[in-house]
Amino acid sequence: MKSITVEVNPDILKWLRESSGWKMEEVGKRLGTSPETILEFETGKKSPTLTQLRVLSELYKRPLASFFLSKPKEEKPLPKDYRFLPSRANVFDKKTILAIRRSRSLQSIGKELSLNIRYETVTKTKKAALTDRPEIIAAEYRELFNLSFEKQRKLKDAYKLFGYMRDVLEDSNILVFQFSMPIEDARGFALADDIPSIVVINSKDSIEARLFTLMHEFGHILLGETVIDIPDESQANRDSIERWCNAFSASFLLPKESISELFKGYRGRLTETNTLNSLSTKYKVSKAVLLVKMLELDYISRQEFENVLARYVPKETKKIEIKKKGISLTSDQRCLSEMGNKFVSLVANNFDKDFITYSDALSYLSIKSKNFDKVLAKARK
Repeated sequence: MKSITVEVNPDILKWLRESSGWKMEEVGKRLGTSPETILEFETGKKSPTLTQLRVLSELYKRPLASFFLSKPKEEKPLPKDYRFLPSRANVFDKKTILAIRRSRSLQSIGKELSLNIRYETVTKTKKAALTDRPEIIAAEYRELFNLSFEKQRKLKDAYKLFGYMRDVLEDSNILVFQFSMPIEDARGFALADDIPSIVVINSKDSIEARLFTLMHEFGHILLGETVIDIPDESQANRDSIERWCNAFSASFLLPKESISELFKGYRGRLTETNTLNSLSTKYKVSKAVLLVKMLELDYISRQEFENVLARYVPKETKKIEIKKKGISLTSDQRCLSEMGNKFVSLVANNFDKDFITYSDALSYLSIKSKNFDKVLAKARK
């Protein structure tokens, strides 16, 4: 039976495609038609079939109902592009766009869920300015978050430090999500233009890189910036805001007063592989962060920095790390890793108090019913 054609506002079709990062040629290929036909759909010269709309709904990751809106919805603009990629300003991969859209949706849901149970949503941090010295602000927050250098050393590994920092940020009403995006497209982004504030980390990155990005994006929250970027501790950035956030993150993870004494004990062998491996493991930071601090404190020259850094290729993605360790995340573990304890707890508390339905809870957490009880049991606070 031939699928019926459907009258759809052409502006809606164009908006849904463009806001999802798809090109006409790509859509035409998926629908088994030409780019010219897609153009005809989007100019009102031709109507798509219901079957085609179902395909588009799947492609764009939008509900079918969104194709029947009377006009495009007002959506918040994309975060300011601080990636500084030549010829790719404000051009993002589809997965990155989806992560941004999903985060915006969760931000709105998080606000509503918090209001239901009278939870505070305003970020419990004071604003910072570019005129503030990032190392001083970093020291203040290490003290506020009760993270001594000794505690950092005693934590089992970088995953434990990441978990600790995620918890303290979430206790400060900053929701932290981990979603998969191409690393070359984005390592993280911060949404500070609404409440609750959101930090999103690329789950494909190495854990040390994720830690650096987490604190880098927290720097953007402190500055009140809504941005998307590719934080790189080893790169000198021309932009003053990115420089500030890099310095804040590096100073938070390796405070000057602590590492200065530490480096003295390794003088003459600081850049040896064994030393870098040992310090990286002990303090849960990347070798690049260690080298940046060595350069900053004049323990190595710029030439040494460049030479040693060249020995290390970018870390493998999380997927490769997991394969190496023989670890596989269960569905409930994946949910908690992506959404964080704070958001899952919000859903759990709202469900317990009958503010949301069972179906709502599953939808917000993107899980199946068989994993529901496990996820909620692990996250309830």
